[in-house]
Amino acid sequence: MGFAPHMAHFSLLPSPEAAELSDDIRRLFEELSESLSGEHRAYSGECRPALDVLEHDDAVEVVIEAAGVPAAALRILFRGGVLLIVGEKMARARAGEQTVHLLERELGRFARAVRLNGAFDVRDAQATLRDGELVVRLPKIEERRGSPHRIAITPPHRS
Repeated sequence: MGFAPHMAHFSLLPSPEAAELSDDIRRLFEELSESLSGEHRAYSGECRPALDVLEHDDAVEVVIEAAGVPAAALRILFRGGVLLIVGEKMARARAGEQTVHLLERELGRFARAVRLNGAFDVRDAQATLRDGELVVRLPKIEERRGSPHRIAITPPHRS
């Protein structure tokens, strides 16, 4: 199987463009709130985990920091060339009374969206959560749009 000689292009979606995804984001957050137990819920706050986009010869990988986020608190959706990752990162339970003097880690709900231009085999996409990172791998397929295709002329049918 050959691949297009050009690299896949990507862009992080600015807030106005992400508004197009608001229905998907709302639906995924509703699904999380229905499925997560109380101990895995982030009832307030927002966070913005760091995200990397890596390209290989045969796939594009999107890696997002997800330390402390269980797989059950994550949802991934690919639609119209946009990869959407939604999740909830809650504070870990603390034993006994304590005073917090510094809290730098971001907690709360998040939604990250990346536009990926190219052709991908979404049915064979994989997501793994390991060592505090969520890795979404989208295998590339040969881009056929814009490729020339000859169309043969068939003689008319004679009755």
